[in-house]
Amino acid sequence: MQTPTTSPAFNAILFSLSGCLVDFGARTAPLTLQRLYPTAVNLSNLPNALGREPEPAEWLTYQQALCETARAHAEATASALPLLEQLHQQAVPCAWLDELPRDASISLAGALPEWLPGFPPHRHRPWPAPDAIWLSLMAMHVDQVEGCVLVSGEPRLLQAALNAGIWTIGLAISGPLCGLALADWQSLPMGERDRLRSQATLSLYRLGVHSVIDQLSDLPTCLADLSLRRHKGEKP
Repeated sequence: MQTPTTSPAFNAILFSLSGCLVDFGARTAPLTLQRLYPTAVNLSNLPNALGREPEPAEWLTYQQALCETARAHAEATASALPLLEQLHQQAVPCAWLDELPRDASISLAGALPEWLPGFPPHRHRPWPAPDAIWLSLMAMHVDQVEGCVLVSGEPRLLQAALNAGIWTIGLAISGPLCGLALADWQSLPMGERDRLRSQATLSLYRLGVHSVIDQLSDLPTCLADLSLRRHKGEKP
């Protein structure tokens, strides 16, 4: 009979790339758009920044600028590298996902171990459709989705994971919901940090995620808690 200390390991752990493993605050795309279009109001993606569908030349310029920004932001977040190494030693399959264009994603991932596979966007329905989750797990040869986890601060990717039927762990402060670079976050007064953290945490729980942590340093404890919930029979 299994006990909580021997509850089954997770079949795979997926991470978002920007705002999780690298690029604290997920600033690569917004900064690129801000530099290209200083008067734009919505910096979530290129069509929204333009207020229309971009021309081919605009896409090319954006992708080139995005790669430059990605190279500058290719720095692992705190705890990411030791955490990945620990999971690797435990033989837990891991991978990253991102929706940035392939070249920009690869540039960002340059700060991560070579053994870690990644899945830039492919020809599938965009998030929050579950396609990216399922295709990634298939590529990792995972045969049971209910034992898999996504760790991310990106609401649309978390929704994709919920739609795919896997466990979800939201990141409150390092993803796009707070959207601040690490230095900017650390310079905030404690009260403002608490306000932003609480606001992001509430948004993630309203989305329906299974657990919320501040950042990756809190992940081992969270995984142990999810393992206990699995042992008690809870399903994602």
